[in-house]
Amino acid sequence: MMISEEQLTALKTSADNDDGMSIKSFETWDEADNWEPAHTAGKSYMAENGKKPGVFTTKSGLQYEVLIERATEGVRPKASDIVEVHYEGTLIDGTVFDSSIIRGEQAVFSLDRVISGWTEGLQLMSVGEKYRFVIPPELAYGDRELGGGAVPANSTLIFEVELIDVKGNLDGQR
Repeated sequence: MMISEEQLTALKTSADNDDGMSIKSFETWDEADNWEPAHTAGKSYMAENGKKPGVFTTKSGLQYEVLIERATEGVRPKASDIVEVHYEGTLIDGTVFDSSIIRGEQAVFSLDRVISGWTEGLQLMSVGEKYRFVIPPELAYGDRELGGGAVPANSTLIFEVELIDVKGNLDGQR
């Protein structure tokens, strides 16, 4: 099913709101089964988000905001390190699609095996810090849909991530 002209107009109108935050205009994202609405809404969201105080944008387009900062600089992971984190991932409409917090257990993974927005973003963090990342589709899943539509193709993703520990790399080096 293609998105109707009426739905596309509603999405564009919603994306043009002054607060830039209330993007969702459908009952479910399954109704918007082509890539353009998610891509357009994500660009609009990032444009507004990038104007907020405390939000930084890297050369690649990753946006980040420091939510909890350490008083002193701690250990920062490298791209090949294994990290332990708590996180919550949402779409720009606030829909949670993944959360270690909801699962009740921290996640452990190698930074070279995740989306590039995570690899880049976590290298900015020190152990004990919490950041909010807004990741454009080019640094996330691109034109791939995940979870049967839970994450539509070309979605901009938001993650709140707390870096708990850096475990070194697969060779056991730090």
